[in-house]
Amino acid sequence: MLKELEQIARDAGAAIMEIYNSDDFDVQLKGDDSPLTKADLAAHRVIVDGLSQLNEQYPILSEESADISWDKRQQWQRYWLVDPLDGTKEFIKRNGEFTVNIALIENGEPVMGVVYAPVLDAMYVGDRANGATLNDTPIQIEQNTPETLRIVGSRSHASQETTDWLEQLGKPYEMVPMGSSLKICLVAEGKADIYPRLGPTSEWDTAAAHAVLNAAGGSITTVDGEPLRYNQKDSFLNPYFIAR
Repeated sequence: MLKELEQIARDAGAAIMEIYNSDDFDVQLKGDDSPLTKADLAAHRVIVDGLSQLNEQYPILSEESADISWDKRQQWQRYWLVDPLDGTKEFIKRNGEFTVNIALIENGEPVMGVVYAPVLDAMYVGDRANGATLNDTPIQIEQNTPETLRIVGSRSHASQETTDWLEQLGKPYEMVPMGSSLKICLVAEGKADIYPRLGPTSEWDTAAAHAVLNAAGGSITTVDGEPLRYNQKDSFLNPYFIAR
C-alpha cells in the first residue's frame, strides 16, 4: 500500500504544481483567517479519489472535509488523516516549502505516512514495520547529541513561548528555519535535533511527518512528556509538543 500512497501523493503534488506555476491561486480566507487556495482543493480531490480506490477502505479525514462529528469519529479504529497542502503560506510565498501529507492512524497512533514536497521532489515515507526513507534511501534520527543543538523552527509562526523555552535549555543552539511538516522531517533525517512547537497546530498538520519521525527512531511528545495522539477529543487542535 505504501507505493500506492506515494503515487497518490505525487498525483496531488502534480495538481498543486499546475496551479503553483500559474498566476491564479484564488486565495481565500477560512473562518480562522488561514489561507485556502485552488491548489488545496485540487490536491484534496486527487487524494480522496486515490484513497477511495485502494483495496483497504478506511474513513478519510482531510483538512478540507473535516466536518465529521466527534460521535462518529470516536468509533474509528483506523482512518486516513490528510493535509492536501500543508504550508499554504509557503505556497503563496512561492518558496517551495510546502507538502502533501497522508497518514494512516491506528488507535490514535500514526503508523504509516507519506510527506511529499513537490517543488523539492522529496518523498518522505514512514512505516512502523519497515522504517523511514527519503526518496527510497533509509533515514534515521541523529543518534548523538551535538554541542550546539540544531533547533528547527517555523518560517511563518514564530512565538515568544518558543524563544522562552529555548532560553531554558541551557545549551547553545542554532536555528534552522523551515516551513510546513518538513520541520519534523528534518529531525527524522538527522538534519535537526529538536522541533519545539509551542503554538497552535492541527492534527492533519503533523500526522504524516509524525509517522515518518517515529519510523526513523524519533518521537513527538507533549510538553508534559506524554506521546502525541490523534482523534482523542472533539477538537482537532494539537497540544504544544516537542519533536526530537
